[in-house]
Amino acid sequence: MSENVEEIVDLANRVTRSVVAVIDTVASRGGFRGEELATIGQLRDQSIALIQLIEEAQSESDSSDGDAE
Repeated sequence: MSENVEEIVDLANRVTRSVVAVIDTVASRGGFRGEELATIGQLRDQSIALIQLIEEAQSESDSSDGDAE
């Protein structure tokens, strides 16, 4: 991956993990109203999906880097 793409992926990974942590913390404290829960749940699910995609891409990149050696 190019350096810019790597920076974007790294930032997206950190942001999505922070989003999940914030949602989980606020939810555990009862900080969301009932009508907000569907939207908050969707945001959390989207963040988890992005984390998984990033991890898969990094794993594939690591595997292909190992093949070149």
